[in-house]
Amino acid sequence: MATATKSPRKGELTRAAILEMALSLASRDGLEGLTIGLLADQMQMSKSGVFAHFGSREDLQMEVIRLYHANFEHEVFYPSMAQPRGLPRLKAMFANWVHRVSEEIASGCIYISGAVEYDDRPGELREKLSEMVTMWQLALRRAIEQAIECGDLKADANPDQLVFEMYGLILALHHDARFLKIPSSFERAQNGFQRLINDYGAGQQQSKPRKAQTA
Repeated sequence: MATATKSPRKGELTRAAILEMALSLASRDGLEGLTIGLLADQMQMSKSGVFAHFGSREDLQMEVIRLYHANFEHEVFYPSMAQPRGLPRLKAMFANWVHRVSEEIASGCIYISGAVEYDDRPGELREKLSEMVTMWQLALRRAIEQAIECGDLKADANPDQLVFEMYGLILALHHDARFLKIPSSFERAQNGFQRLINDYGAGQQQSKPRKAQTA
């Protein structure tokens, strides 16, 4: 009976360890560079042992994407939601995003590398990556809309344009910090975001009364 209760837990821990290693390899080599053989070597397991947990390379790649997204939400999105609606929340989202980039300099971003790998390759992996990136963009857009409702941003501010410009700053940050290794890239990204807030901010306009803080 004791063995029966411990076995499922051991299987879960092994699967989680395989996934963590797979995410590390995919961040470094890309999702297409992730193979069952390479993963088995890194885990000191047989290929059949890895297959027992995922069944196929495509299943493994999909689980890696899901794990990356869950980590992104845990580190970037959910802490931001603890901030009040409006500019505090929007600033937290960008600050957490930049911090996430700082930790990915040595490894890489699955969203960005995945976009390069699957931009012209249809299939379930591309659809899942696109869905997750779109979810994050929609979360940013909603935060911007709330900042407009709170009077923190101009009433005529264009949420889609602001999301586009914020994304542009992050893409430039990845490029300059990871590829060109420019030390001042993070400061430039933060300065760029502050300039956006200054441009889109309500400034001296009459702000609307803040509504009760809800998610």
